[in-house]
Amino acid sequence: MELKPKFGLDQLLFGMKQKDVESLFGKADSVFKDEDDNQILLYNAFKARLTFYQEEDFKLGYIIISNPEIRLFNQKVIGQDLIEVKSILEKKGFTLFEEEVFDSVTNYFNEENWIILQAEFGQVIKVELGAIIKNQDEFDWKFKT
Repeated sequence: MELKPKFGLDQLLFGMKQKDVESLFGKADSVFKDEDDNQILLYNAFKARLTFYQEEDFKLGYIIISNPEIRLFNQKVIGQDLIEVKSILEKKGFTLFEEEVFDSVTNYFNEENWIILQAEFGQVIKVELGAIIKNQDEFDWKFKT
C-alpha cells in the first residue's frame, strides 16, 4: 500500500464517502463517531483508522495507519529509522517539520503536505495523512463524484 500525500492511500482518495471505501475494502471492523461527530472506520487487517468529516458531508479527510507494509515514495515506513524516513521526505521537498514530544513518542508534522510521522525509540510507528485545505477554508478533495 502506497501513501500518497495530498491524495490518500493507494486507491483511497480524500473526498470518498463511506460507501466508496467499503466498495474497495469491504465493511469496517468497527464504526463509531468521535467527539466532533465524525464517522470513524477501523480496519484491523490494514491497521488503519479512517475519518469521515461530519462538517464535510462525511467525506474521507484523515487516515491514520500503522501497517508495516505501507510505503511512502516506494520505501517502507513503519518500523524504519526516523532519520532515514525524514531524509527520504526531505529529498522530495518535505523540509519543514514541527516537532512535538509526548513522553516517549515524538510527532513530526509537515503542514504543507499534512503528514505526521509518529516515532518512538527512533523508529516510525504510525503515519497520519490528511486532506489539504486550499483557499483558506475549503478542502482540496481528490475524489470527484
